[in-house]
This record gives sequence, C-alpha cells and structure tokens, in this order.
Amino acid sequence: MSLSVARHGATAFPIFSNAAKRNLRQLSASIPARHSRRHARAFSVKISAEMEYDYDIFTIGGGSGGVRASRMSSQAGAKVGLVELPYSPISSATTGGLGGTCVIRGCVPKKLLVYGSAFESEFRDAVGFGWDHGDKMPEFSWERLIAAKNGEIERLNGIYGRLLDGAGVEKYEGAGRVTGPNSVEIIDVDGNKKTITAKTILLAPGGRAWKPDIPGADLGITSDEALAFEHQPKRVVVIGGGYIAVEFAGIFQGLGSEVNIVYRADLPLRGFDQEIRETVATNLAARGAGVHAGANPVSIAKNDDGSLTLTLNDGTKIETDCVMWATGRVPNTDRPDLGLKEVGVELDSKGAVVVDEYSKTTVPSIYAVGDVTNRVNLTPVALMEGMAFKDTVVLGKPTKPDYENIPSAVFCQPPVATVGMTEAEAVAKGMTCDIYTSTFTPMKISLAGRVEKAFMKLIVDTATDKVVGAHMVGPDSAEIMQGIGIALKCGATKKQFDSTVGIHPSSAEEFVTMRTLTRTVGPKVAEKEAVGAKM
Repeated sequence: MSLSVARHGATAFPIFSNAAKRNLRQLSASIPARHSRRHARAFSVKISAEMEYDYDIFTIGGGSGGVRASRMSSQAGAKVGLVELPYSPISSATTGGLGGTCVIRGCVPKKLLVYGSAFESEFRDAVGFGWDHGDKMPEFSWERLIAAKNGEIERLNGIYGRLLDGAGVEKYEGAGRVTGPNSVEIIDVDGNKKTITAKTILLAPGGRAWKPDIPGADLGITSDEALAFEHQPKRVVVIGGGYIAVEFAGIFQGLGSEVNIVYRADLPLRGFDQEIRETVATNLAARGAGVHAGANPVSIAKNDDGSLTLTLNDGTKIETDCVMWATGRVPNTDRPDLGLKEVGVELDSKGAVVVDEYSKTTVPSIYAVGDVTNRVNLTPVALMEGMAFKDTVVLGKPTKPDYENIPSAVFCQPPVATVGMTEAEAVAKGMTCDIYTSTFTPMKISLAGRVEKAFMKLIVDTATDKVVGAHMVGPDSAEIMQGIGIALKCGATKKQFDSTVGIHPSSAEEFVTMRTLTRTVGPKVAEKEAVGAKM
C-alpha cells in the first residue's frame, strides 16, 4: 500500500495514490459488519500506523540513480521527496547539484571535452583527404570551450530539476543526514535544520575522487577541477591508469598540452582485456604522451615560479604546471557525513554502503543505489538499480539488478568499448574458448598517413558456441558495442554472428566477418597439451 502524510499547518492528512485508495477500499470492504468494534478499532490503529510518515520515499542524492528512482517511484504512485546540495561545477561537502557527477563533473562534460580534443588529429588527417590549411592549425580557445561546457551542464542541471517537478517529487536544497530508520535531517544553505520522516529512505549520494596520502598531495587536482580550469595548463601530469586517467591524458594532449601519464602497473586499464590494454598503451605513446609505467608518485613540491615538481619512486622528477589525480573514487558517505553508522547501516572497508541483492541495507527501511554501494560504478547501472528499487519497493515486485553483460566504454583516443568477459576471466571460470582477433587500419585514417590500428576481439565458449566477450579499440567503438551488447544479452552464438550480413564499408562489419581462429585457450587445451607431452 502506497500512502503517506503531508503536513498542513499543525494538521496531518494522508495523501493516497490511486492504487492505495483501491487497496484501502478493498481492505475496508473485507471487514464484515458482524465484526466487533474491537476489530474495527484494530483496523483503524493499523491504518493510522501506516500514515505516520511525511513521505513514502525520501532520497538523499540527486544524481542519475537518485533522480531516476525518485521520478519513477513518484510516477508509480509513491509520495517522494529528495534532497541535493546546491549546484557547483566542483563538488565539496557543501556543493553538488541535480544531475550529480555524470551530468555536472563527469560523463557529460568529459565527453564534450573529448569531442573538442579529437579535432586536432582530424585537422591533421584532413590534409590526406585533400584539405589544405597551409600547415597552420586553427586556433583553439580553452576559455571558449569551458564557457560552452558550463552553459550546457547548467542547462542540464535545470532540466533535472524540471523532470523532478514534472514527476511530482518534492525537492529540498541542502545536506541530508539520516537520524533514524525513518528520519532524515535536512540542513539548508543557511544552516537551518528540518527533520522529515519517510517509510523508506534511499541513499544515492554517489562518489568522489580520491587522493593518496603523500607529501604535497593537495597541490594536485582531480577531474572536478580539470573540467573547470579557467586557463589551460601548458604541462600536465596525470597520475593513474584507469579510464579517467587515459581519457584526460587524451583530452589534454589533443588540446595541445604537454602530457605525461604515470601508473603503477605495467599497462593501463586494469581489469580490461590484456590485448585492449596493450593497444591503449601503444596509442598513448604514439599520440605523444610521455608514459611512465610501473611508477608511483612519492611527492609533489611547489617551485618558486609556481610550477610543480613531481617525484616518482624511481627518482624521476617531472616539472609540470598541473598534477591531476586519477587514482580512483570513493563512496560519498562521509562528505558530508550521512550519519549511517549511528543508525546501524553497515559500511565496508572503503566506506561503501553494504546492500543485499535488492539494494537493501542492513537497516530494512533504508536502501542504496549507485556509486555509494561500489558495485558497478557506471551511470547506466545506477539507472538500472533505481528502476529495480522502484519495482521492489513501490510496486511490490522484488527485482534484482542484472549485472551480466554490461557494456562499457573508455573515451580515450581512439576509444575503447567492451561487453562480457575478458579472455582471462573466461579461462578463470573454467571455459575453453576460441579467440578471434582482427587488427586493421580504419578507413577513416587510411589516407591520412597516420599509423594507428583498430583492434577487435571475440571470445567464444567452445562448449556452447556462445559469444561471451567482445572488445574493441577504434573509432566509433562505443556506438558499435551498444549493438553487440544486445546480441550478448540475447545469448548470440558465433554461428549467428557469422550468418549476419555486414554493413559495408564499416569497421562494425569486422565483428561478423572474423572467420580465422587466432587461438584456443582454457583447461581443455592445457589437458590436450599435457597428454601430447606424455606421448
């Protein structure tokens, strides 16, 4: 039953969804007239107990997951409130904004800068296709790009507010702190406090960038500040080997900064397929970035002229104008403090909210979705978790988020896209797999005189012929992989890939024309080799 209590002066009155009204009528009709007044009083007490909350659902956090869950829950009949910090391009304990990381200081502004930075190589490639710009590249203005980006994210921030309004969600601006299983304290921008109650509390505060604890760490910036620079730094060192690191290395390099990238592993993009990682490392160096693999930062010092000196564990010193930390993100449970430990919500060693398969925390009335749970930290996954929350809590249809075969992309240059298992993951699960790979020069740069290869890979389970992994580095890889993701979700086989007519000429057709087996890997191969060695 979806019902709640709205406040009007000192009087509380219930707000019922249509579904709740029907349920109440059915419940009332189910009590026979012959039942005693005692039964009627018991029924009345039961209903009153369910009407003691200001909201059915109250959400802390207005990012992708929180907004989606709140909108859909409200449209499904629940009375929903949401609190989010005031808007700012740079997040802090007192600033945030509707749209969250993705819209304001993540996916969207980053992709806009990726687009902007890609023109540099395309201007050069154009000469091979007959264009003549007299060896003079067009002039680039960082200030104009950032101003345009800011205008776009402010527009989107406003759209998120209007989406909530249109869905009937009541918005609060400020910080939310959980004070009980069914209560949240809201602190507004002026420090005023207000407590609201809710039958269910949803945590969706997202995550934030993390800096390691080394001398001078605070002299470095994070992706928040990198997307909001007033002036472009001439020299940048990006520390980290994950997707944020390689994306920003490409952005700054493409826009004309001198770039070094430092990561502690031998290759970037830990967790991605090995051959993808190797290709990305090659492309980073080929596009002009200084690559420092197997290195760790030791300290950052500020010089008299305002520049910085980064010292690595091997003694290397790099002089730069900017050090950007891209060393991971942490769940946003303590900035500002959400009060979770005090009410019994369990957090893991990284501060993430521990949830069950339905996104419920250790407090039955409190749920959590998105990056704060540190499951799969992607915007579309937070949206999926928000929809599952609505189905479970509002519609009463217990729904688990489905984390199998989630497509993802890394917008380095050229971009990476992937879905399904890596080769190593498939082998670790005991599968014997046929591996198909293709390396080629994309037609888009075939006349440009630039040496940069696209790479594609399919991983096929030999026992079922199902394609269990698809990976690509190359132009338009994200656009291509979205369709491949549907195929894997449907359990497509290699035979079905092979029987699909390709779109020609395109890079995408390579996925349906790979006929030559590159290798077979897995336990059965090892067994066969062991038998052969004994003979």
